[in-house]
Amino acid sequence: MNLLQILSLFSIFYSILKLFNLFIKRRNQTCYMLAYECFKPKEDTILNTHSCAKIVMRNKNLGLEEYRFLLKTMVSSGIGENTYCPRNVLEGRETCPTLKDTYEEIDEIMFDTLDNLFKRTCFSPSEIDILVVNVSLFSPAPSLTARIINRYKMRQDIKVFNLAGMGCSASVVAIDLVQQLFQTHENSLGIVVSTEDLGSHWYCGKDKKMMLSNCLFRSGGCSMLFTNKTELKNRAILKLKHMERTQYGADDEAYNCCIQVEDEQGFAGFRLTKSLVKSAAQALTVNLQTMVPKILPLWELVRFFTISLTKSMKKIQFGNFFTDSFNHGKMVKKPMFNVLGGGLNLKTGIEHFCVHPGGRAVIDGVGKGLRLNEYDLEPARMALHRWGNTSAGGLWYVLGYMEAKKRLKKGDRILMISLGAGFKCNNCVWEVMKDLSDTNVWKDSIDSYPPPTLNNPFKERYNWINDEYLSFVRLDFSSMVFK
Repeated sequence: MNLLQILSLFSIFYSILKLFNLFIKRRNQTCYMLAYECFKPKEDTILNTHSCAKIVMRNKNLGLEEYRFLLKTMVSSGIGENTYCPRNVLEGRETCPTLKDTYEEIDEIMFDTLDNLFKRTCFSPSEIDILVVNVSLFSPAPSLTARIINRYKMRQDIKVFNLAGMGCSASVVAIDLVQQLFQTHENSLGIVVSTEDLGSHWYCGKDKKMMLSNCLFRSGGCSMLFTNKTELKNRAILKLKHMERTQYGADDEAYNCCIQVEDEQGFAGFRLTKSLVKSAAQALTVNLQTMVPKILPLWELVRFFTISLTKSMKKIQFGNFFTDSFNHGKMVKKPMFNVLGGGLNLKTGIEHFCVHPGGRAVIDGVGKGLRLNEYDLEPARMALHRWGNTSAGGLWYVLGYMEAKKRLKKGDRILMISLGAGFKCNNCVWEVMKDLSDTNVWKDSIDSYPPPTLNNPFKERYNWINDEYLSFVRLDFSSMVFK
């Protein structure tokens, strides 16, 4: 054997060894979900029609028009009367919340879900290597991650990150962060805590765009445990397959459609505009245009491409798949074929759709754009009805519904769609690692879902209210008795 042959064999052996090391490295970088725990608030914080109407009627800043708007919004919200509200709001202290109120609200959610998570998985807090907490509207010092570390006496070398201001899609952002950290930290355990602070940010003014947040947002949250340890693969319930994040904040309309501001009277709150659904559709389109080629089979992409090509030839003379347009004096490239409504069948690569339960309009918009049927949207609609919009924790109540209904079978793929202020669209695809059937946080109510009809309790109880009655309530609230 001459020198050239020896060098060739060595080169082949080195290449094989390099590929083997790359394979092993990628195996160690895989992100598995071991468990998740959603928060179920105490029953004395339940927000039924009676308590909700009391909160609305005691706001002396509202006039007859604002009362009608709120009642109409609650009737059409898609939210039932078994959701939960911060204790200080129920007790009538929403106009003067204290720091103690805020800590009590956040602590209850974080520590309850973490206690249950450690108990379920039998892992010790000292074994956790990465901790990420996301709460958009509350960022104290020391941070909430430090608060958790102090409570559970975690290790000194734990990697911690505190995310604020990331909106309803913060949960997926946090998971992406954990996944990125797994690339350089082998054999690790990571925890993500997703929740929101509502009690100290209750809107007390009369701007209709800002009153919407009071109607939609409810108490809730979730803690999740992840790992990249291959020896724990058999214990995993989900495996992260794809992650795609889209930031649409460069568009002024999208940036301002969901934003924390003060009204003309100085009341702070969260403003939701009519362009929210439009901005969500645009951000979702951009996101899916990148993600779709990674998650759908080749034959479906070829079919879609062929149909799109045929349609384009009827509109343009040459085979250019992009149209030039001007935006604020600058030429930009826009995809000619929108993924939403473009004939692409996502169900060829996805079995389940976990849509953020941000509101009925958002769910309807995503369903129409992706051509989903009522079976696909049922988990999001039921989560909205039972729990309301729990911000970043909402996706996990939707996932919990799928699991409680025994929909999730080994090998199934779940497209998780999250939308949030910024404006952001952060989506990911999970593979189910085993048949899942835990009733989780839905244990006490899953048998009653889905109901024959989603009758709104506000419509049934307060649809008779007229201007004369509202005038009476406004003048003499103390004499009002809710039946």
